[in-house]
Amino acid sequence: MSDPARSDAALAGELATAAGELLLKLRADVGFDEPDALRKQGDRRSHEFLVAALESAVPDDAVLSEEGSDDRSRLDADRVWIVDPLDGTLEFGEEGRTDWAVHVALWQRGSAPGLGGLIAGAVALPGLGRTLTTGGDLPQPSAPADGLRFAVSRTRRPTWFDGFAEQVGGVGVPIGSAGMKAMSVVLGDVDAYVHSGRMKEWDSAAPVAVAAAAGLHVSRLDGSPLEYNTAERLTLDLVICHPSIADRLLEAAQGIAGTDRTER
Repeated sequence: MSDPARSDAALAGELATAAGELLLKLRADVGFDEPDALRKQGDRRSHEFLVAALESAVPDDAVLSEEGSDDRSRLDADRVWIVDPLDGTLEFGEEGRTDWAVHVALWQRGSAPGLGGLIAGAVALPGLGRTLTTGGDLPQPSAPADGLRFAVSRTRRPTWFDGFAEQVGGVGVPIGSAGMKAMSVVLGDVDAYVHSGRMKEWDSAAPVAVAAAAGLHVSRLDGSPLEYNTAERLTLDLVICHPSIADRLLEAAQGIAGTDRTER
């Protein structure tokens, strides 16, 4: 008997990988002389590819994409694909940068509440030639040693971060896109990603699904579960880390929740 969840994860991985390959080719063909034009093309072409591919593969499912209009009928749908066609558009337009991603996640009504209804997801890291999915073959998380490493925005370092990092004995590692920040925890390059401000659901859905599948702790900063396919389309705050340090970080994070509304 086939496993529907595994099939959904496989589809997410295939589409995220293919969109990433499209974006790499676009970079090679267009070049970096006009980075804003490259970024706009990347957003549009990846969105168009993913929406068309999902329409072909799962025509009865709804789609919520960063680059598309919000069809509110998704709120009554049983299955909604939450897509970020190009996460880290800034980094995509900078030659040599690899910290950008493609996100494809699936929300299903009535699923276990711990992940807000997410049942499958994939994050492609095209610059690294790698796609991480909820379908398996993920790195096994190791408990962090002393001196924690935190993924932090390379361009919008939040005002609270240095004090928080000092409180818990950590340092910041500047990284571009939200997806790369989260996958850096999965890959063991950093120990945690703590986010205090609002982000859109497409920024967090696929990374959260993959991180949870890898055995990491994922929650809001107060420890409550995340929610997806909401009317507001917002993730209010987020922590991704090894379970062994979750309580420590959540306790320290209570003073920063909601203090920064713009960083990613």
